[in-house]
Amino acid sequence: MKRLISGAHIVNENKIFKGFVRIENDLITEIGEGKAESHPGEELIDAYGLYLIPGMIDDQVHFREPGLTHKGEIYTEAKAAVAGGITSYMEMPNTVPNALTQELLQDKYDRASEVSLANYSFFMGASNDNLDEVLKTDPKKVCGVKIFMGASTGNMLVDNRTTLEGIFSGSDMLIATHCEDEQTIRDNSARAKAQWGEDVPIEQHPVIRSAEACYKSSSLAMELATKHNARLHILHISTAKETELFRNDIPMEDKRITAEACIHHLWFTDADYAKKGTHIKWNPAVKSIEDRNAVRQAIIEDRIDIIATDHAPHTLEEKSNKYFSAPSGGPLVQHALPALFDMYHDGVFSLEKIVEKTSHKPARMFDIPDRGFIRVGYKADLALVDLNNGWTVSDENILYKCGWSPFNGHQFKSTVIGTFVNGHKAYWKGEFDESQKGKRLAFDR
Repeated sequence: MKRLISGAHIVNENKIFKGFVRIENDLITEIGEGKAESHPGEELIDAYGLYLIPGMIDDQVHFREPGLTHKGEIYTEAKAAVAGGITSYMEMPNTVPNALTQELLQDKYDRASEVSLANYSFFMGASNDNLDEVLKTDPKKVCGVKIFMGASTGNMLVDNRTTLEGIFSGSDMLIATHCEDEQTIRDNSARAKAQWGEDVPIEQHPVIRSAEACYKSSSLAMELATKHNARLHILHISTAKETELFRNDIPMEDKRITAEACIHHLWFTDADYAKKGTHIKWNPAVKSIEDRNAVRQAIIEDRIDIIATDHAPHTLEEKSNKYFSAPSGGPLVQHALPALFDMYHDGVFSLEKIVEKTSHKPARMFDIPDRGFIRVGYKADLALVDLNNGWTVSDENILYKCGWSPFNGHQFKSTVIGTFVNGHKAYWKGEFDESQKGKRLAFDR
């Protein structure tokens, strides 16, 4: 298949210019300024007034398969991601069973090859007792190892210092960490229960899962990484204090420690609990406006390297429980880029910065070859966006299997018109073409 996308404003590598992109099969074959005439047999896509960006590479999603498919599936959530301009994702191991062996990890890859419309990779999970399995992981075929240094599903809280030392000293993989200090959380929870019993108000969530809990755990992860010269990536930074831990005075390729911010920590604040309740209960918690603004600023200053979603669907019934029973997490992949484009309209981030943090930097940080940029010879993973075409999130247009969004009722200012995955027009104006599936990501390590 040959395609010509012509007349678009192309956002790539810190530049915006009006031009065209030619695609043949899965590759970009030509990029130029101005308009271009279509060749015989070439599909012409008139992108006048639209913006062409490299597809988002989301380094943290929870698609819930296997074992939790009443919340979401690889098939449904990958489709929602593609509709949101996400062309590649990396999925976390806290499914049921947890992906703690090479065989269970491979099962997820096998399933994705059958049903995923987007490109994919899956993290290997770490526990207190699977170090041998972790060390078998192939860094060229798997995005990284995930360590929950805070409570999580099943046997995935790693709080044994010997195990942590073994992973950080023995693994050649990128180590991605969820950092919240478990003992601090338990102590804060006990105090809250002493005051409110089981009726703890949701507004206490950022008090229980406090900034101190985050900072203490992130500091420990950085201590271990520095001691063993490990490649550490700290997920979903949510506090102003944590942003001070990270450097911006060296090139990203020279960093051994990197950081991620997520959409919900860039959008919501603790003032939103009064209206949104447990629907915006995440771990780490959404915190103060000062924390939110500091995380935004750390992105601008390149102390935080990438933006992701931490997409984690639960049913509305589950989310509507009391504080301690309501699970943490929410669905975000369909609405992440529209939310970032709202921040562009509000003057928070430039378009160039959004593309850098959602496409260029994830590709560079994870050593993903031939993706994340609009370059000749690279895979044609692209999204076309109408920056000035608003739409309102409603039950009728939500694509997540769980059927709801924390953005319900919000009117976004921008719309993803179409998404190309490996040159395939996977999504176009509300319709999907599922005749081709996404590909397993490779890593040049």
